[in-house]
Amino acid sequence: MDYKQHIKIVEDWPKEGIKFKDITPLMADGKAYKAAVDEIVTYAKEKQIDIVVGPEARGFIVGCPVSYALEIGFAPVRKEGKLPREVIKVDYGLEYGTNVLTIHRDAIKPGQRVLITDDLLATGGTIEATIKLVEELGGIVVGCAFLVELGYLNGKEKLKDYDVLTLMTY
Repeated sequence: MDYKQHIKIVEDWPKEGIKFKDITPLMADGKAYKAAVDEIVTYAKEKQIDIVVGPEARGFIVGCPVSYALEIGFAPVRKEGKLPREVIKVDYGLEYGTNVLTIHRDAIKPGQRVLITDDLLATGGTIEATIKLVEELGGIVVGCAFLVELGYLNGKEKLKDYDVLTLMTY
């Protein structure tokens, strides 16, 4: 399926010069959304994953239907202060400053095979931080899956030691 026909390019959003890739039209088309999720499910089956992990909030949009289809768990990665129990955290760099991501300390069991999902791979910073959290808990990241990759931002470079699936690249 040509998923790009379901992506809306929004000029100058959230700031001038950015061509935002809006995935909501893909999500609004049930057949296209299902096809995209099914493609990631097939990838996940090949990787024999035990659990799906996704950073908030769009990682949930991809990861939750994958975990549902596979009848396995989903572990959310959230910004600091959003998870109610004991967490581990990682600081990571943004274009202008830093951010903090957290995961429940008991979300991943040592040795679990983990698929990390998100809607978009840009610079790779968020996924790199998510990988650090998973590995600190003893999880084995066997793959990362994205709907969209912005190839010109070279995010795959940060993930070069991991297997990466992207459904479309700009």
